[in-house]
Amino acid sequence: MNNMSKKGTALIIGGGIAGLLSARVLSDYYEEVVIVEKDNFPAGPEDRAGTPQSFHPHRFTQRGKEIMTRFFPDFEQDLAEQGARSVLNKTVHNMNQHGTVVVQYPRNDYKFSRALLEWVVRKRVREIPGVRFLPKHDVLRLLTTPDHAAVTGVAVRERGADGQEKFLMADLVVDTSGRSSKLTAWLENLGYDVPTPDLLKVNLGYSTRRYRIPPNQAHLTETWDTVIIGGQPANGTFSGVFSIIENQTAEVLLYRPGGHYPPTDAEQFEQAVAQLPSPLIAELLQGLEPITAPRGFRVPALHRHHFEQMDRWPSGLLVLGDAFCIYDPIFGQGMTVAAIEAEVLEACLREQGEAPPAAFRTTSAPKHSGCDRTGLVVELRERPAVGGRRICRRRAAKGNFVRPEISRSASGACDGRA
Repeated sequence: MNNMSKKGTALIIGGGIAGLLSARVLSDYYEEVVIVEKDNFPAGPEDRAGTPQSFHPHRFTQRGKEIMTRFFPDFEQDLAEQGARSVLNKTVHNMNQHGTVVVQYPRNDYKFSRALLEWVVRKRVREIPGVRFLPKHDVLRLLTTPDHAAVTGVAVRERGADGQEKFLMADLVVDTSGRSSKLTAWLENLGYDVPTPDLLKVNLGYSTRRYRIPPNQAHLTETWDTVIIGGQPANGTFSGVFSIIENQTAEVLLYRPGGHYPPTDAEQFEQAVAQLPSPLIAELLQGLEPITAPRGFRVPALHRHHFEQMDRWPSGLLVLGDAFCIYDPIFGQGMTVAAIEAEVLEACLREQGEAPPAAFRTTSAPKHSGCDRTGLVVELRERPAVGGRRICRRRAAKGNFVRPEISRSASGACDGRA
């Protein structure tokens, strides 16, 4: 907690997990924090149109959970009150071409849908004094000083309104708008030279279906955590994941990179489950009631921007989350990396407050390199990476990642190592 007096306004573009974490951190240092979101926030745990990936499985790693718990103490109890369940000592079954491992999950973690997690965290953020939400607004462009050297706010337009622009002024603008970020175009329009991002074309396809667990199958919730059946590319089979989230709901995910997209037709989806290298998931689904149609989601490419290589960067601007780097969602790294970024931001703001400096940079290279490598191993097993500047082992290991100057009133540097 910051003991110094709060000053100024921070504006966050995007109200997802990265935006909510940023708001939590910035609320300790700024008198006002405004979250601008293009969607209308649902009244309950429901998916938003602006996060099409939210229907598919989401998880924290242990590091992500630890950071989230520090920022939002007992948030898992909030999840539990909404029907999420602990997977302590539940069975994890992991099978791939190298063999099978079956273990009892050793930690008291809770499984949840992305919609439930976001709803719980958003409720917590709404309770923070000085934080307010501005839903149903598109951010059109950055506002800057005449020489474009500093960002002073954003121009927005309310969705469904008469098209009139409004200017929102801020001391700090944080882009957490995810994979739909327009930051590169905004910077280029201001005359900045933006490096070509690293690009890994994976043509990854997901399809997820949810099922109700009836009372006579309730033993499944007491037995199972997750079943992972690795696909066999040579045989053309998908990978499959079975897990149980909140309120007696099971979900099954099929996926495969390389342009081989799993079906979204219900009958074809069930056939693909039956054709997995192991019959276990199909057997677990016997007696469960489908409550949704299969929903698809495609990831044409993974990207990683290199803003740290720019000769100039406007002060008062920061970028976090998928707006900076997109990981393969199957590894559950995205939310954890967003939490790590929020922790780095907090450390830098704390250093700035204790020894006020004029220009402020954060470096968190080690936070990303391992995540890059994890995804590469699996993607390249299916097909080579193509296009753009390829993400290779050398570049992934280097792991450069810089958060340029975030405050016009700061000076000096913060290396942000946690």
